Amino acid sequence: MYDFPRTLFAISRPILALFPRLIPALFLGLLAPIALSAGPELQESTFWQDEVSRGDMPPVAERLPTVPLIADLAAKGRAMGHQGGTLNTMVTRSKDIRQMVVYGYARLVGYDHDYTLMPDLLAAYEHQDFKTFTLHLRPGHRWSDGHLFTSADFAYWWDDVANNEKLSPSGPPDFLRIEGKLPTVTFPDETTVIYAWDDPNPNFLQTLAQARPPFIYRPAHFLKQYHEKYADPAALAIEVDDARVKSWAALHNKRDNMYKFDNHRLPTLQPWMNATSGKKIRHIFVRNPYYHRIDTNGVQLPYIDIIEMEIVSGGLVAAKSNAGQADLQSRGLDFRDIAILRKGEADGGNYKTYLWSNGAASQIAIYPNLNYNDAQWRAVLRDVRVRRALSLGIDRDTINKALYFKLAKPGAMTVLPSSPFFDQANRDAWAAYDMDQANALLDQAGLTKRAGNGIRLLPDGRPMEIVIETAGERQEVENALQIIMDNWRDIGVKLVMRPLDRDILRNRIYAGTTMAAVWFGWDNGIPQTYTSPDYLAPRYQEFFAWPKWGQYFQTNGEVGEAPDLPEAQRLMELALIWDRATSEQEREAAWREMLKIHADQIYGIGILAEAPQPVVVNLNLRNVPKKGIWAWDPGAHFGIHRPDEFFFSDDGGN
Repeated sequence: MYDFPRTLFAISRPILALFPRLIPALFLGLLAPIALSAGPELQESTFWQDEVSRGDMPPVAERLPTVPLIADLAAKGRAMGHQGGTLNTMVTRSKDIRQMVVYGYARLVGYDHDYTLMPDLLAAYEHQDFKTFTLHLRPGHRWSDGHLFTSADFAYWWDDVANNEKLSPSGPPDFLRIEGKLPTVTFPDETTVIYAWDDPNPNFLQTLAQARPPFIYRPAHFLKQYHEKYADPAALAIEVDDARVKSWAALHNKRDNMYKFDNHRLPTLQPWMNATSGKKIRHIFVRNPYYHRIDTNGVQLPYIDIIEMEIVSGGLVAAKSNAGQADLQSRGLDFRDIAILRKGEADGGNYKTYLWSNGAASQIAIYPNLNYNDAQWRAVLRDVRVRRALSLGIDRDTINKALYFKLAKPGAMTVLPSSPFFDQANRDAWAAYDMDQANALLDQAGLTKRAGNGIRLLPDGRPMEIVIETAGERQEVENALQIIMDNWRDIGVKLVMRPLDRDILRNRIYAGTTMAAVWFGWDNGIPQTYTSPDYLAPRYQEFFAWPKWGQYFQTNGEVGEAPDLPEAQRLMELALIWDRATSEQEREAAWREMLKIHADQIYGIGILAEAPQPVVVNLNLRNVPKKGIWAWDPGAHFGIHRPDEFFFSDDGGN
């Protein structure tokens, strides 16, 4: 267990400017005492006790909102915990410290463990026909530096960030633009924010609950010092020069990184605060003294005091987990790691390996790029007969046996059985291993000529070599492609695999220079009636089959290309029908037709789904569910299971 004050100073001197424990007593004059509503008797944090005793921090009753969120753990079958301990976990890239925002999962509204939307940072919300949303903040709620969190933080984002051309050249984010029009946003008082549209925006709340939330608020008191509208020009010019950026806007955007979570001075509402400046191998996150949640015993969450996040090479995550160097780990682990993890358990490792379900629509999916810049290849990939042939030419059973010991479910990409929209016919569509039919479809597509080595030729004489680019992060993907490489050779198609850095891969796809890419299937494989199906329509460049169509929608036609295939245009119509629907029946009908189009058109060639996801859990760590769904959205990986409620059964976590 850390002697935290000494360790913190050793880690980062700039931390002096961050924490309330280090804020001069003079600052406390800004903090007015608040009256906590009737509830459990509050217990002071042992972690912050010294600061409270010295008068450098107000007591817990004055740090909490007037109406905190009370977590009823007993109702969820969870144990009541106690504060303390250090939790170790790992990521494989410096930028992935943002996972603390994902795992922390403090959202205006968020999903509970049953995937029901509930107020979180908000005290309450209501809507009228999905057109007008009234958001009620918690009175007395404070940022991690003690400043009040009010509607002024929403006004600052809306007026001075989202609608400032220098900070947001494209304007407010897409999900706020309905039928081409932005909402009217008003702030009647300190704890009320109203978003009003002329037309329904049924996806508004779900978007706020995402793993990567849109953050429609900012800590105005902190960021105003970097905004030309509020800052002293001379002081701001010095800041710009010191930061070695070109303008105040570049400086503001650099400091305003709520999701990246790499600015240790930026106040937060998450359960843990970043306590490490700059790029380090090990990042420290400490409990937020102003966090808004308590348990029914009056103990302020999170239970765990400190999280240490180590950045390691991807190939070392399983080995380090096996050696007991992770208290909670799933990111960076694949199905193939289960054997070494289970061996570590048997050899006396102080952990258990849980096997969760995977929430992605497909564990592995290949995306032919219908917007590929090469005109000849674009025409070939847009021919649905070619995509169907490629799908039929994959031996999914062999991949399942070789990589997943037959524990995954072979089939095309579609929603999972836990979704009410699951249809086995969609999973089976064009997913049988049928080389005869695959060859026949390629012949029908006019690809009848072959080179001497048996590889088919394009109409312009080039060999049919499909280059599939990968992020090079999952061995299972490369192993699967090796099997597919042999399969496709039998239908006259050569597969060329090209591993790239993830960011380079994404940029190439968005630019149309990638012929095909491999990734997971849809992040949300368990949609419900209330889930927007917009990720099934060409609305986002992030769907690798149609990046330029997505860009066209996301930029209101300024860049990209308009969808020009009938089925894609129908998907856009259906997404709009869902947006405007007034009944669950209409929304369900839109979902089912969109899924049927995807099953028929094979925009993403799914390989298999539902492969178990290993989750390593320290034997002393409590309240981690043995069964769960490892899903990015909805779910935010661990986030939906509320890691702020996890605790160690003894005084330390290591």
